[in-house]
Formats: sequence, C-alpha cells, structure tokens
Amino acid sequence: MSAPRALRFAPRAANRLALFARPASTSTSSPATRTPSRPAASTAKKTTVTPASRATPSPTSAATRPIHATTRSAAAAPRTPDAATATAVPPASDTAPLPDATGPALGPAADPNAPPVDWSSSFHGLSTTRFPAEVAEVLMTPIDPQDIEIKPDGILYLPEIKYRRILNTAFGPGGWGLAPRGELAVGEKIVSREFALVVQGRYVAQARGECGYFGGEDGVATAGEGSKSNALMRCCKDLGVASELWDPRFIRQFKQEHCREVWVEHVVTKKKRQIWLRKDCPPTYPYALPPATGAKTAR
Repeated sequence: MSAPRALRFAPRAANRLALFARPASTSTSSPATRTPSRPAASTAKKTTVTPASRATPSPTSAATRPIHATTRSAAAAPRTPDAATATAVPPASDTAPLPDATGPALGPAADPNAPPVDWSSSFHGLSTTRFPAEVAEVLMTPIDPQDIEIKPDGILYLPEIKYRRILNTAFGPGGWGLAPRGELAVGEKIVSREFALVVQGRYVAQARGECGYFGGEDGVATAGEGSKSNALMRCCKDLGVASELWDPRFIRQFKQEHCREVWVEHVVTKKKRQIWLRKDCPPTYPYALPPATGAKTAR
C-alpha cells in the first residue's frame, strides 16, 4: 500500500479509539459530579433511628422529621390544631360537665367563684362520700313509738314535722332543702310535684309527692304544700330516716302492741265502718264511737 493511502485511513482509526475511551472516562468520574439515581427521601427512609436519637430529636428540617414522632421537648410551643382537627372536636359548651363544687360536703358555697348548680335538673354530688358517723347515727336512730301515728286504713306514718326535726338535728337549719324538679301537676282529685332533697350542696334523693285536692284556688296551694311534705317523707327513706315504717315485721308488731281496730260511726252520714286507732287515742272527726259502744266503754 502506498503512503498516501495509509494516511487516508489514520483519522478514522483515531475516531474509533475515542468512542471506546468515552464510556471509560465517564465511569471513572468523581461522585460529586454524578447525578443521583434516586431521590434523597428514599435514602432517608433506610436510616436507622435509635431510641436515644428518637428521645432527643436533632435539629433537622421538617421534611426529614418522622411523621409518627410524638415526643416533644419541654420548651416546645403547643401545637395549634389544624382546621380538620378543630372540626372533629365538639365545642367546649357541648362537652362541659355539670357545674362542679370544690368540696364533697360544702358544695358550691365553698368557692364563691364556682358556677351555680341548677338543682332543677342536676345530680351533683350524688354518692360522692358518706356522711360522718355522728350524722348517720342521728338519721338512723330508731324512732320513738310515741311519735308514730296510724291512719284509719291501718297505714303507719311519721308526721312530716318530725322528719324536719331529724334533718335539722343532723345537718342544722339551712343545711338541707327541697328543690322542685318540675311544675305542679293538678288533676281532678290529686296534685303532685317532684322534689329533690339537697343536703350541704349535694343531691341526696328525689321523689314525687302527692296530696288530695278537692277543688278551688285555695285548695291548690294547700295541696301543693302537702305534696312537698309527702315528697320529703319519701326522700328521707334514702337516708334511713324512719325506715321501720316500711318493715312489715315491725308494722305487725307495732299494731299488735299499740293499736286497735274498732267500729265507728260517721258523724254526718251515720254510716258505720271499722278503722284503726292507737290504743291511747279516741277517734277523731268525722268519726265517733257509736252510742252503745260509748255506754259500754263508760261502764
């Protein structure tokens, strides 16, 4: 081959050698100039977080902070809830509990700044703590047989004024009260109303009192007061006051020892019927002993 022809193919060979040399030079380039093959976030996921680093978070950016991390430093500011969280939590007025008192026995009076209790619907203080032993002794003292009365139909009862005396002895005047729990219901022959017994700022018991009603505006007021006394008697059962009057065995024994059943005559209609009386008490109006019975008794 002649010299001019050999020089003609020399550039082509040099170009081919350059093509093979380019990939090698690229593979041996420095890591700083290399384009990352995956995002930085994927690399951060593989980083192992030790318990020590989890307890004391490093000052990293929000993008690299774990989503499930809940530990905050003592100096961290409280997080403001976002709009989604704020709508999920009901307003405070809907979830606020009933007004509470500062003490189990003194009630709202112990704190002048405490909100008042609505006793028409509240059950505040129910079964929070028991009364002292000296108070319980007064409430559950057996009643004197001389204080027990009997109705003509044989029902034993304690006059309502004696319930009030027992409560005054146990808690003092002003230490207890009856709170109405509804309006006065007036029927054709009876009125009734619900009351709650509140003792030292605590709800104790609730009962509906009733009383006979015979018409007229004046009768409503009198019957309403009678329903209050009846409710007081029923509420006192929860405190153990005069609990014997609901004990069948005590009732039978008391009737046998202190009561009698006699025939009497109605003063107006002259009708005769049998009623129960205490042995030491005569019949009261409108009943009286028949004349024959009276003559025999006089002998």
